[in-house]
Amino acid sequence: MTAAARRRLGAGAAAAPTAVLVAVLAAVGFHAQAAVAQEVVDLPAEDRLLSPDLELVYSIGSAAAEAAWAEFSSITSLWFDGSGNLHLMDQTAPLSGRTRIVVVDPAGGLATEFGRDGDGPGEFRAPRQMYVWADGSTLVQDIMHMGYHVFAPGGEFEHMLGMELGSDMRPERTGIRSAVGGARDTSTGEEGRAIRRFDLSADEVSEQPLVEAWAPRALQERDHEADDPEAMASRPEWGFEPGLLFDVLPSGGVAFSDSSAYAIKLTDPSGAVSRILRRPIRPLPVTESMRQEERERRLERVRNPIMTGSRSPEAMAAMDFLMGGRRQAVENMRFHPEVPVLAAVRTTWDGALWIQRSAEPGVEEPGPVDVLAPDGRYVGTLAPDVLRMPRAFGPGGLVAFVETDEFDVPVITVRRLPPEIR
Repeated sequence: MTAAARRRLGAGAAAAPTAVLVAVLAAVGFHAQAAVAQEVVDLPAEDRLLSPDLELVYSIGSAAAEAAWAEFSSITSLWFDGSGNLHLMDQTAPLSGRTRIVVVDPAGGLATEFGRDGDGPGEFRAPRQMYVWADGSTLVQDIMHMGYHVFAPGGEFEHMLGMELGSDMRPERTGIRSAVGGARDTSTGEEGRAIRRFDLSADEVSEQPLVEAWAPRALQERDHEADDPEAMASRPEWGFEPGLLFDVLPSGGVAFSDSSAYAIKLTDPSGAVSRILRRPIRPLPVTESMRQEERERRLERVRNPIMTGSRSPEAMAAMDFLMGGRRQAVENMRFHPEVPVLAAVRTTWDGALWIQRSAEPGVEEPGPVDVLAPDGRYVGTLAPDVLRMPRAFGPGGLVAFVETDEFDVPVITVRRLPPEIR
């Protein structure tokens, strides 16, 4: 394991709160529920390194793929259904190129392929993300349709879901998720610093708050600028801001982290926090050299933006205006005092937690992954050179990884985890 992967061990607490009182609101009337007792579980400080053997189930893709269906361009979403079929969203150019959904059976063969570009229902204009329910039904968010395509398990288009006026299920939302084996009429997602439950049973998506997370000062300040487009275009960027990391538990509750500390909060299906899992791993203090290097990394992305879609004079002018605002925002960049300990929170179909820790700023190698049992017990740590965080978890210990070959063509590998880390 590298020094970057070994860092953060020892005792100490983070500067940001590790236990936050969560207000849980009902769907109608927003009545606050009574707070439940929060059990705090302190996990060991020292890493117990794991070296599991994973069974190879199949591998598909690469420039040398024999079948045309297995020639992928860019895998932007990846999900297993309850039967072990792997659903992939493949896009030649995200938001502007051809999009297709490929369903791979448990043996690695083609089950079905569907999706086409167009302006009609069930046709993609600018699909951004995909979600797959346990029964194999598929939900595809389309930001130009301002709605969601719903496909039956075999890929047949069923109906469109619109967004109700004022809904927080906006295009800039991050991932849509649901409990393993959950009903098709609900999903869970994140908007800002809130985790919300979405009702998908009607023609338009509606929502209710589930968890209100702790918000860093930077986000509170940005809320005041939301109605000022000029201020939003050039407002200072923030470095090392603790994100809201979450995934949905098989029970229908969520596991989430909302601060710089190593603190995983577990809720029941109503959103009430019942347990907090902690490890005494200190956040890394931000140094002046870290600030300079992070600012330069972001400026490099501004100087060399990835341009997709139209290259008309109007589009290029709009891009120049946007990049000018981004440049000013990066030059005026502000920083949180510590690097958050955690980078990702994931759950398996069996209820285990996979917690990825952050790497050193500027280090391309990902951080190590801690595996916690469904009861919260610390199982051990996976070094990045042993096993990295999967792109998707499936039933029966299935996991999927996406890499690229020497020609930058995606290769998808499906393996099976041993029972002790599922």
